[in-house]
Amino acid sequence: MADDTRTLLVGTTKGAFLLSGGADADGWQVTGPHCDGWPINHMVGDPDGGTIWAAGGDDWTGAGIWRSDDGGETWALTRLTRGTRDDWAANDPDFANLIGWTDDPLPFGDTFSQVWSLNFAHGTLHAGTKPAGLLRSIDGGQSWDKVDSLTNHPSADSWNPGAAGLTLHTIVADPQDAAKLWVGISAAGVFATEDSGATWERRNRLSNADACGHHDHPAAPRDGETGHCVHNMMRAPGPGDLLYQQNHHGVWRSGDGGRSWDDITPGLPSTFGFPIRVHPRDPETLWTIPLNGDSAGRYPPDAAAAVWRSRDGGRTWKDMRAGLPQTACFFTVLRQAMAGDIRDPAGVYFGTNSGSVFASLDEGEKWQEVARHLPTVLAVEAFDRVLH
Repeated sequence: MADDTRTLLVGTTKGAFLLSGGADADGWQVTGPHCDGWPINHMVGDPDGGTIWAAGGDDWTGAGIWRSDDGGETWALTRLTRGTRDDWAANDPDFANLIGWTDDPLPFGDTFSQVWSLNFAHGTLHAGTKPAGLLRSIDGGQSWDKVDSLTNHPSADSWNPGAAGLTLHTIVADPQDAAKLWVGISAAGVFATEDSGATWERRNRLSNADACGHHDHPAAPRDGETGHCVHNMMRAPGPGDLLYQQNHHGVWRSGDGGRSWDDITPGLPSTFGFPIRVHPRDPETLWTIPLNGDSAGRYPPDAAAAVWRSRDGGRTWKDMRAGLPQTACFFTVLRQAMAGDIRDPAGVYFGTNSGSVFASLDEGEKWQEVARHLPTVLAVEAFDRVLH
């Protein structure tokens, strides 16, 4: 593989895809669909070992996590819960034979229907589920344990589902400290552990509650908190615990690991959006993709696509439009569908619900469409291999 070749892991409603290419948009190659066409909500890779995981499922298949150890050529499935097809197969021997079904017990029965998020760090693979729960694997995803301390949190009775259900969709690790982890749950907010999941603290407090005016929207900040409908969250590089989040009602920054949050939405064209992305080396550079609102269509304002970038930690914002459609653009970019690599300059990528993937190899200055006509894109991650 040439040094300038980039690989993207793309999860869609009809399977996993791998995209690879370089500076020339015409040179990008697409392989897939992988994972038997399962809905794939998120994908991650181990940059050192090369393993790729793809997580998903639905009410029909049940939840599961696919694994590839050969760059996506072949995949093995670890099923976690039952789906409707198991009930059908149990009562129809012909159907059971057709799909190769066996009545082997599954580790989590029917307690959740999908896996929504993955994170691999410090040799541990974490997975977030719908309904909201956190799983942990120390053997590369072959066996799993549930982190009961999170779902047994004293606030759990007050957790409310977002429009997509009660989902644990974001998992953020500290690259230096294996004991620290943050998760985002819609719509329960941000939770953090600093003792490897033994205990969890809910972290949604506004840094200046008096500055928060009244908002009628149920997901807006109120009662001294940001609003619990987190859409995506990332930790910035470097020392300290600088976090950014896009939620249902704005973009927010926390310099203390989520213990307090500042509103950095002013300068953006709307408060609504799904993804957030932070530069791999500069903690003050980040990107987001505002949409026109949850009840206004959830597409770019004025139907003209733009990725908005800040170079000063969200104090000011600039719209980056070169190469993006500026008329009749009605796509949505979902919470896990924006990625970045670790190159210099950093590459930034996003996928749309209309099946396109866009890439910028110069930190957002200009964009190119590197794939189109895919199924609805649910997740994009850059796979930066460590070459030995």
